[in-house]
Amino acid sequence: MEQAAGCPAVGGGYPQKNAEILSCQYGINLFLAGLLLTFAWAVHAVGISKSHLLSYLITLMLIQLLWMLWYLCRSCTQRRLIRDKDTHAGARWLKCGITLFAVITLILDSFKIGYYIDFLNCLSPTEGIFPVTHAAHTILQVYFLWCHAKDVIQSFKTLERFGVIHSVFTNLLLWTNGVLTESKHQLNEHKERLITLGFGNITIVLDDHAPQCNCTTTTLCSIFSQGIYYLYPFNIEYHILASTMLYVLWKNIGRKVEHHQQNKTPFKFHGITVGMIFGLIVLTSTIAIVVVYLIQIGGSKIKSELALTMFYLHAIFVLALMCTAGIVALLIYRLEDRSLDNSKNPARKLDAELLVGTAAGSWLLSWGSILAIICAQGHPKYTWYNLPYSVLVIIEKYIQNLFIIESIHREQEKVNDDIKTLRIVTISRGSTLSLTPLYKETYNGRATRDSGDVPCLFKSSICGRENDGAGVAKEETSQDNSLVMHSASDFSFYSRNSVTNNKRRILKNIAAFLFLCNLSLWIPPAFGCRPEYDNGLEEIVFGFEPWIIVVNLAMPFSIFYRMHSAASLFEVNCKT
Repeated sequence: MEQAAGCPAVGGGYPQKNAEILSCQYGINLFLAGLLLTFAWAVHAVGISKSHLLSYLITLMLIQLLWMLWYLCRSCTQRRLIRDKDTHAGARWLKCGITLFAVITLILDSFKIGYYIDFLNCLSPTEGIFPVTHAAHTILQVYFLWCHAKDVIQSFKTLERFGVIHSVFTNLLLWTNGVLTESKHQLNEHKERLITLGFGNITIVLDDHAPQCNCTTTTLCSIFSQGIYYLYPFNIEYHILASTMLYVLWKNIGRKVEHHQQNKTPFKFHGITVGMIFGLIVLTSTIAIVVVYLIQIGGSKIKSELALTMFYLHAIFVLALMCTAGIVALLIYRLEDRSLDNSKNPARKLDAELLVGTAAGSWLLSWGSILAIICAQGHPKYTWYNLPYSVLVIIEKYIQNLFIIESIHREQEKVNDDIKTLRIVTISRGSTLSLTPLYKETYNGRATRDSGDVPCLFKSSICGRENDGAGVAKEETSQDNSLVMHSASDFSFYSRNSVTNNKRRILKNIAAFLFLCNLSLWIPPAFGCRPEYDNGLEEIVFGFEPWIIVVNLAMPFSIFYRMHSAASLFEVNCKT
């Protein structure tokens, strides 16, 4: 859109700002309509069935598919044009992660198709159309993000804003639908386990949406129905990652990008052995704890209490280690004098906001547990372990957020040429020269001479041309002093470089350790190991339904926090 001649900055800015506001409001209304429809289905509202919800989601996915196809076709016709790119958006490791989750999501869709075929006689056709549409949507969306996540759109900006924001909120609604379905399944299992812990005064009413007919193949039905809920955590992470990548694309529309060379930061295993070993120990032990927990919980009251005690002790130990590692990293940062990068970066800003925003979910649950322990009249022994666990959850996230946010805002250290190559000092007629180009020749044992100049290493004897005359002694003395000064400065330089490398190595090990720890702490709640459900004390203090609502609202953010932290720590490791 052309700018007015009188005031170009103002005249050209208003239409695009209005388009941004309008598209944002469109997306929010789209999301709220779907959210209410999802809530109505969840509470069995009169006249609202699952087919209505799925029809709405199918429609949104089809619209997004049409927009992505149009964008891809237009990009193909303009592929020779030079386009602006946001080098910070759509990192390769992030694309690989979303591809992995997408593959598992496709397996989930195939399970849903098999489940629909087995219950074909009593399920709505939309339950068969939905997984097919979702699979096509997943494949095209992953391809779109791989090819265009870095785009800075400068043409058809108004139309593209609506298309991208539609995609953002479509993925958020699909995430909400996955979270609700998985939460209802977890809640049903939780209600069945409460009796074993002795909380018989809580009314147990299962919220079951199972088909009202017999399965054609019992064995396959059991595999599909059980397997679906083990795959939902990956589907949930896929949609939230896709929505964040699309949101960055939306924020970049019409943005003026500073053209500068960005250093590539590949991930390397070299130098992080200690962090990886300790992190893998935590990961392995966590998987073992989760397996034992799921087997023991609900078996009997004694087994359930032992499972909860085991979980709390393990989590307390891991969180204490993470707090210590985070504090050490922050202390190292305080000892360094490096400026922060305050340039405009939508991807980095979103990362920081998501870290703090999603951490609030865990903080809410932790403060609820602390209040329940303080206010409860009776305390089973295992509930006391919940107190240090809840306190450490709050502290650990606080420290980790500080570490990650400061890490992603720190300017990357520019590697000096003197670090990359060995400085070779030569003395020629009383002056010193840097002979970096002769580095290889010197180390190959060949003394390269140029007009009588001889390259020399520090700590070696002085080399120079033999010169007769009265000034020889004075010249040698001058050369001695010059060599000593350069040797001292070089020794100081390499000492500082060694200290810096040691700090970087410690920071990389801490980032690797915290990365694996966050993956470890993502596993328990994602796969049904949720002491917030099974503890029982909070439900007595706050009431069953109020506490379950709090858990169901906060838990998805808590789960996403761990995966997002792991992704951010991976980036920190690459940049350090």
